[in-house]
Amino acid sequence: MPHTWDPSSPSPEDALERLMEGNRRFRDGERPSGSGWRREQAEEAQRPFAIVLACSDSRTPVEILFDQGFGDLFVVRIAGNIVAPSGVGSIEFAASQFGTRLVMVMGHTRCGAIAATVRAIETGRGPESRNIQSITDRIAPHIEQLVSGAAVSERLLRQAVRANVAASVDHLRHGSRVLEELVITGRLAVLGAVYDLETGAVELLDAT
Repeated sequence: MPHTWDPSSPSPEDALERLMEGNRRFRDGERPSGSGWRREQAEEAQRPFAIVLACSDSRTPVEILFDQGFGDLFVVRIAGNIVAPSGVGSIEFAASQFGTRLVMVMGHTRCGAIAATVRAIETGRGPESRNIQSITDRIAPHIEQLVSGAAVSERLLRQAVRANVAASVDHLRHGSRVLEELVITGRLAVLGAVYDLETGAVELLDAT
């Protein structure tokens, strides 16, 4: 896979500032970036300034909460924002083909995948669906130490969300040769964040 380099791509710092400024507009109810369909969009090459791995939760529409429009973000969504092979491949493709220099892994409060994993750890019984269990099985190792022997609370669930995001960030940084090379050479930054459903704010995770 060729590692294309676009010198005009925003730096990770500039891309992050653009995301966070968009989230501020979203919270303030400004949102000027929304636009309708244009025929020219079909002819324009993709040039997303950021890649976002997020949860599939219907309450976390990535482009909307960052106030971005068509072609601005390359979004991969999967329950629990887990790192699965197809998701890694999608991120590798975007980072190497489009010159995008920022990857954000974004979890969110009140995540159903996290709650289901906590229940599975507590009871020792996974979901009846093997496909759903394939999601909780990926999350469980990263939050098991938090959950085991502890009373389930809102605070614990928030901690579990953060731990899961941190694990996904680490996996992307070190579990993909393509992405790891880009990180080592300073061409790509991978960071974590949590979207708070109660406030609409995206919080960056210092630990990542």
